[in-house]
Amino acid sequence: MAQFVIQGGAPLGGEIAVSGAKNSVLKLIASAILLKGETKITRVPQAQDVFRMSEILSSVGAKVESDVAVLRINTDSITQTTLPRELVKRLRASTVLIGPMLARHGEVRLAYPGGCVLGKRPIDLFVASMRVLGAEVEEREEEFVFRAKKLSGAEYFFPFISVTATENMMMAATLAEGRTIIKNAACEPEIPHLAEFLNTCGAHIIGAGTHTIVIDGVAELHGGEVETVPDRIETGTFAILAAAARAQIIITHCRPDHVESLWAMFDCMGVPYTIGQNWIEIQKTDKPYKAVEVTTKEYPGFMTDLQPPFTVLLTQAQGMSLVHETIYDGRLFYLDKLSTMGAYALLCDPHRAVVQGPRKLRGKQLESPDLRAGIALVIAGFIAEGTTTIDNIYQIERGYERIDERLRGLGAHIERINDVKS
Repeated sequence: MAQFVIQGGAPLGGEIAVSGAKNSVLKLIASAILLKGETKITRVPQAQDVFRMSEILSSVGAKVESDVAVLRINTDSITQTTLPRELVKRLRASTVLIGPMLARHGEVRLAYPGGCVLGKRPIDLFVASMRVLGAEVEEREEEFVFRAKKLSGAEYFFPFISVTATENMMMAATLAEGRTIIKNAACEPEIPHLAEFLNTCGAHIIGAGTHTIVIDGVAELHGGEVETVPDRIETGTFAILAAAARAQIIITHCRPDHVESLWAMFDCMGVPYTIGQNWIEIQKTDKPYKAVEVTTKEYPGFMTDLQPPFTVLLTQAQGMSLVHETIYDGRLFYLDKLSTMGAYALLCDPHRAVVQGPRKLRGKQLESPDLRAGIALVIAGFIAEGTTTIDNIYQIERGYERIDERLRGLGAHIERINDVKS
């Protein structure tokens, strides 16, 4: 087990580059199952979730070659359709393999997927959407089995918006017979990025990035090359860190237009910043930040994955802020850890919290409960007095590449301690 040890209060500043989006590259890796020949993916973040997805493909017979930020994948050699239980248990995004495996190989077996513990996260939408396309689904005691001799195009309205379920159905439909229409689809930037790549490989997809996606199935798809889109969650996280630490930081290699909901909240709070085409500069200020109300929503609304870091920032704002988490049950349960650091963060119910600031935070020994709450605790450690120790950092490293090294480049006092006895 490894941990982060943070000395709070160090002045931060400088530049930091955004990596490729973890949530994008996982779906690009999955899409390689649909493609004949080699798939080349560049700007690949060296994050643990990416390693797990690559290992799953290798375990079923695909050839996966990694060279730092480049992945070369050939899935023509896949020999089995049962996904390895232990890897699936560690990766929630493994559900997005269902559609591609069904479309090209006619079957997939997988255990109930793992990842972050954020309340109940069933795969009902995956089951329902695959059944609409003609798949038979068997739910056993410890696994799901999906089978289909040939998927057929259909119309499906998602009862609620889901990013991964939208991506999964879109990929499955590329090789289905006939036309598929997905309604109430998610609109996150990673979805049109995936669709554009698949179209270069021979798919016929229109409407990705809107709530209605139309896919005309084709007989086969060929390999191609794609660069991963910049990570908008990392962009926002670094911006929130700069604001919380009252530091002048330039964030480069990003897409500021993918994070407009955060800039709107910064305007309300009084956080000064300047936006360029592929960079944003957060400016240092001594003026007090204003308390705000924030509600997480599907894109282009305020991202649920930025809610934990943003809540840390709210502990430094003047007055009472309201946080309303509408996407995940249990996502606010990390607040007890912030409270032990001195924050006033009152959980009203599983979806709402009140934060009173500004409050001085004190370093504590903590455990990362999940990916986004984990990085929020790192930010809290930087602005706290004294030493903060964070255990279970695998959860953080699932989504952030060499985060300690990169933050040290901004002047942060953070050290990764390996082989700590649990």
